[in-house]
Amino acid sequence: MKTDITQKWGLIKQVIVVFIIGVMITGIIANEGQRRLSDASIRSQVETRAEQISSEVTLAVDEYPAHEWLLRYWYKHADDLDIEYDVDYGAGTATEAKCRVLSEHYPGLQLKYVTEQDLAAMTPEDQKLYAEVAYSWLITRINQIKRTNPVAYLFCVLTYEPYHTQFFIFSAADEGAVRGTNYEEVYPLGVRVTVSESQQEEMRHAVQHSAHLADAGDYVDYYAYMGTVDGHVLLIGLTYDLTGITEAIRAQTTQGTLYAMINQVALSILCLLMLFFFVLRPLEQVQHNIRLYTENKNSAAIIENLSKVRPHNEIGQLSEDVTQMVREIDDHVTQIETITAEKERISTELNLATRIQADMLPNIFPAFPERMEFDIYATMDPAREVGGDFYDFFLIDDDHLCIIIADVAGKGIPAALFMMASMIILANNAMAGKSPAQVLRDTNVSICTNNREEMFVTVWLGILEISTGKLTAANAGHEYPVILRADGGIELFKDKHGFVVGTMEEAVYHEYELQMATGEKLFLYTDGLPEATSDKGEMYGTDRILAALGEAADQSPEDIIKAVRKSVDGFVKNAEQFDDLTMLCLEYRG
Repeated sequence: MKTDITQKWGLIKQVIVVFIIGVMITGIIANEGQRRLSDASIRSQVETRAEQISSEVTLAVDEYPAHEWLLRYWYKHADDLDIEYDVDYGAGTATEAKCRVLSEHYPGLQLKYVTEQDLAAMTPEDQKLYAEVAYSWLITRINQIKRTNPVAYLFCVLTYEPYHTQFFIFSAADEGAVRGTNYEEVYPLGVRVTVSESQQEEMRHAVQHSAHLADAGDYVDYYAYMGTVDGHVLLIGLTYDLTGITEAIRAQTTQGTLYAMINQVALSILCLLMLFFFVLRPLEQVQHNIRLYTENKNSAAIIENLSKVRPHNEIGQLSEDVTQMVREIDDHVTQIETITAEKERISTELNLATRIQADMLPNIFPAFPERMEFDIYATMDPAREVGGDFYDFFLIDDDHLCIIIADVAGKGIPAALFMMASMIILANNAMAGKSPAQVLRDTNVSICTNNREEMFVTVWLGILEISTGKLTAANAGHEYPVILRADGGIELFKDKHGFVVGTMEEAVYHEYELQMATGEKLFLYTDGLPEATSDKGEMYGTDRILAALGEAADQSPEDIIKAVRKSVDGFVKNAEQFDDLTMLCLEYRG
């Protein structure tokens, strides 16, 4: 017994020494960590505020409808302009006089909202007057932004690769500040300065990443990309002086860390003494039984031994928890075997459901090898094992081809079940020889009659008269079709949408006609295409669809769809597919 006590007191001494050393090392690390965290916090707050200020400056510039024209004009005519930098909006200022002249020349024209078209109608002299007036207004607003924010410098410059020179468009000034080209003076319009290599790198990063924050000694520089003017990069720049704030925070951090270390050492010694009497001895029994369980898995013996550990504190609760854990481990092993078998069964059924859904859609191409008048190709890629998108095409008779593309609200198994029911109802109504609008109306009534889950589906349905190229179609809340003209033109045909199918029994659908010429193609898709999202959160969008179609317009329907899919994959990269993606392309050959 004496040996055991000696060993336990030796452990306490070792723990005390190690703990004191650990506290000192931790304190040093904590002090350095807190210093870096405080620096990072200051930097983060500065960056957030800089983003807000740069956005405010951008909005101030964009308030002028002709801001692009103004930026070019200020850049090209900087040396010719008579600028009033601090405008007093009372009567008698040069800016007020210029406004009066412009108002006399162009009665009824609101100078704040002059457009480039308005400027094109002005004489060169009046254009110059307006450029001077707008600059005076803008610089007054920029001055206000600077004076309400703790920023040392606020400016806007033009530059270009390799960014060794800055052309100042405007610089904000505090009240009473001197404008000139000397050091620490506020630069007027048109000043050119040569910058250091570090600033060049900062601007290069800002252009590449839209914005960049960089340390510059006791200062922090921030550049935000604003656009281009005649091939020159337009940047908003801000400079913060953080000297006083940084030194004060570091001193407080060091002092607070030192006090914390002293308190921790004193309290730790007292706690460790109490720990010996109330924790170590009962904890040793619990530890011994845990080791036995890991070695032999004898649950009954471990439970009996742990029932003897009964201190009225957390150690007693630990003993009970270990006992319960042993029981649960035994149960869990059995449950894992059951769950594993169930997961394998569900996985098998989902794989089968995927194949069944794929088999429901036309998937053998060429679909009509004996028909030379047209060619058609389609794909459907579900976001999960099964999806809610579908397409269909079939011959109603020898001269009429029905084309369907649809998107059920939602994803997964519920959408897949609703998709198959909707596909069958649409096909049955179309095969009955009904018009597209009537097919949608009858399908809508059938689905609404027994739709307790209130699911719905968007549908585009068209019937092509093969002999003439006349396409009769109706749209129930689906995406606009795209027509690829024979001459290479691309048109997003904005047809009139009806209500989605499945929500309102009395919904009415209207049809329209398109005359397809020889060589023209029809491209249909679901919203999973324009809403495909990159890892940066940006959507693929209609413009990219049209661009991808334009590059592949002269290819076959299959190659067109593959080209669009390649474009989408290159855009989203490794981002997860959140929605089903379905495409169909029809070529009319006459």
